[in-house]
Amino acid sequence: MTKEDWNSFILKNDGSFLQSWEWGEFQEAIGHKIWRIEEESLRALIIKHDLPYFKNYLYCGRGPVMGREQEPIKDFSDKARQIAREEGSIFFKMEPDQRLSVDLKEFGFKKSGKEIQPSSKTIILDLNKSEGELLKEMHHKTRYNIRLAKKKELVVEQNNSQIDIFWDLIQKTSKRDKFYTHSREHYIKLMDILGKLGPIKLFLAKYKDKAIAASIILFWNKTAVYLHGASDYEYRNLMAPYLLQWQAVLEAKKQGLQFYDFWGIDEKEWPGVTRFKKGFGGEEIEYPGAFNLIFSQTWYYIYNIVRRIL
Repeated sequence: MTKEDWNSFILKNDGSFLQSWEWGEFQEAIGHKIWRIEEESLRALIIKHDLPYFKNYLYCGRGPVMGREQEPIKDFSDKARQIAREEGSIFFKMEPDQRLSVDLKEFGFKKSGKEIQPSSKTIILDLNKSEGELLKEMHHKTRYNIRLAKKKELVVEQNNSQIDIFWDLIQKTSKRDKFYTHSREHYIKLMDILGKLGPIKLFLAKYKDKAIAASIILFWNKTAVYLHGASDYEYRNLMAPYLLQWQAVLEAKKQGLQFYDFWGIDEKEWPGVTRFKKGFGGEEIEYPGAFNLIFSQTWYYIYNIVRRIL
């Protein structure tokens, strides 16, 4: 198995970047053990997540990626069980994409309310539409905010070397909106390793040479994916995030991509962010969600109690 063969299969079957060879390299770089499962019509990247007390669980995001034949799911689940036995895993979590046609419950999986990816729902723009059509399908306030940002003479740049600026902005954003951020090194490794997969770009919106908003966008296969965003609340009236997203959409169109994925919406958990993303129009896509294959009922029960407390 080579990297080229692996990625060729993933691309051919419209798999997510979460199943790419480079995503596995990134996971290894941040300290996770991985397995790449290869069968005739199936590929799956499995990641080990460590837990306290020397426990762990296994995870497969937006996978497995399968060709036309979907029978290998049984062999795949058997291999996951084997890895779990060897690693002493509590459970195996899968978050398949929306094309999976088999019923995972038939293979022992149970539906889970805990997801690893931002959400089972996202907004996707069709970039085959013209610039005018995309603007027309936006919420009128989103169009207004893009125009306002342009009038304020904001400048949007692409500069991957300024990751420290992004780091400063996302720290401010996390304190304001009360969410968890990764380490500075996490974002540096993300940019470095996924940069081998395809263009990953840091977009910066500047006002009078000061960066006031930033976005990390991955250009993968046919899709641009909005991975991370941050902004300076002090300059919120300049509407920089709106212009930043619009410029990223235009760049994706320029590169000939077909879709722009806003990567997660949740009206209950993130009402403001969801409203912002929905304002750009697009189609709401829902994935099947998360499914767990449980190997230790006792430790799984303890894990869920601790997770609710923390």
